[in-house]
Amino acid sequence: MQHTFGKATTIAALDIGSSKVSCIIAKVSKDKKINVIGYGYNASRGVKKGSVTDISEATIAVGNAVQDAEQMANEHIDKVIVSVGGDKVKSLSKTASIQLNKNRPINDVDLEKVYQKGTAKVNIGEYNLLHCIHNGFHLDNGELVKDPRNLFGDELSVDILFGVVPDQVFKNLNTVVENAHLDISSKVFDAYASGLACLVKDEMEMGVTVVDMGGGTTSMASFKHGHPIYFSSIPVGGSNVTNDIACGLATSFSHAERLKTLHGCAFLTQQDTIDTINVYPVGEEDDSCIKQIPSSDLIEIIMPRIEETFEMVGKKLQEAGFANDSSHRIVLTGGASQLPGVVDVAAMVLDKQVRLGKPRSILNMPDILNSPGFSTCVGMLSFYVNFSERKPKKIISKPISSGNSLTDSIAMWLKAMWG
Repeated sequence: MQHTFGKATTIAALDIGSSKVSCIIAKVSKDKKINVIGYGYNASRGVKKGSVTDISEATIAVGNAVQDAEQMANEHIDKVIVSVGGDKVKSLSKTASIQLNKNRPINDVDLEKVYQKGTAKVNIGEYNLLHCIHNGFHLDNGELVKDPRNLFGDELSVDILFGVVPDQVFKNLNTVVENAHLDISSKVFDAYASGLACLVKDEMEMGVTVVDMGGGTTSMASFKHGHPIYFSSIPVGGSNVTNDIACGLATSFSHAERLKTLHGCAFLTQQDTIDTINVYPVGEEDDSCIKQIPSSDLIEIIMPRIEETFEMVGKKLQEAGFANDSSHRIVLTGGASQLPGVVDVAAMVLDKQVRLGKPRSILNMPDILNSPGFSTCVGMLSFYVNFSERKPKKIISKPISSGNSLTDSIAMWLKAMWG
C-alpha cells in the first residue's frame, strides 16, 4: 500500500514493549521528510515476553505514553503505526515461478503474473499476517535480479517473505489499542522496524542481522540484497537478567534493575573483585541492613544469561543459514543492548563483527530518541513513509490439523500453506 502525504501529514508510532511503552508523533512533508514533534514513554504494564497479559494495565500504559506525546506535539491522534513482537513471531519464504515467452523481453505483465502466483491463496493457519515482502527476482535460476524488465529468459522466479504472528497475540494487542481509543493504520515486526532505523544500506546489501534486545524477548531481522529475508525471536530479554540478579542477591526487582543499570557488565575484570556495591535485602529498607558485596558477584550472575542469550541467537542464525557466513554482520539494538560489554560478548559467542546500533534514519531528532531503546519506534516512522507492501488478495485462515507428533504438525502446516 502506497501512502500519499499532504503539506504536513501527521503520523504516530506506538511501540508496546515488555519494559517500556513509547509513542512518537511526527509531521511528514510532501517530499517525505519526517519531523518529530512529540514523544512520550513510560514503564510498561500488563505485557510479558511481548504479549499482552493484562488488557487494563496495558491500556493504561499506552494511554499515558500517547497522552504525553500529544501534549508535547499539541496534536490529537486517532491512528497509530504499531509494533508487533513477542517470542512467537516468525517468517516463511516462498518462491514462485512462471515460464516466459522467449520471443519478447520481460514486461510488467510478467512481473504481475509471477507475483500473483506467489501470493495466491496464502493459508496462514491460526496466524495474523504482518508482512508480505517481495525480495527480488531470479532469471533461469540465476543470481538475484532486482528489475528483470527488458531481459530475455525461459523462467522467471520471485522470492516472497511472509512475517506472521499468532492471531490471538495480535488480537490482544489490537484490543489494547482500541481500548485506548486508537486505530491501527499499519503494523510492523519490531526488529524489522529497528533494522530500518539502525542499519546502513551497505550492511543491508552484504548481509546483516539486527538483534533487538528488549525487556521480555530478543527479536531478530536478517537482511540481504537490501531486503529482509528472515524474522525470528527468542523468549529471553533484559528482564531475565534483572530477575537473575533479584534471585541471586535476594533483593527486590526494582533494586536489581538499579544494580544492573549502575554496576552491571557482561564480562568480568580484575577490578570487579576489588570494587564493592551495596545490596538491600528484599523487604528491607533500613540502611543498617545493607550488604556489601564485590562487584564480581553481580557480574558473575549477569554473564551466564548474556552468554546464553547469544548462544540462542547463534542457533537462530544457524537455522537461517548465516552462522558460517563470515561476511554476515550483527547489529545490536534495544534497551538491553546498552549493558556494558554486551557487544564484546556477542562478538565472542557468535564469532562475527558486531556493533551497537542507534536510530539514524531521521535527522534532527530530540537527543533522547537517539538511543537503542527507541530504535523500533523511530524505525516504524521510516517504514510507514518509505516502504510499501502488497498484501495477498486472498488470505485463508483455516486451522491446520496436526498429526500425532510435532514433526507431523509442522509438515502438515507447511504443506497446507505452500502446497
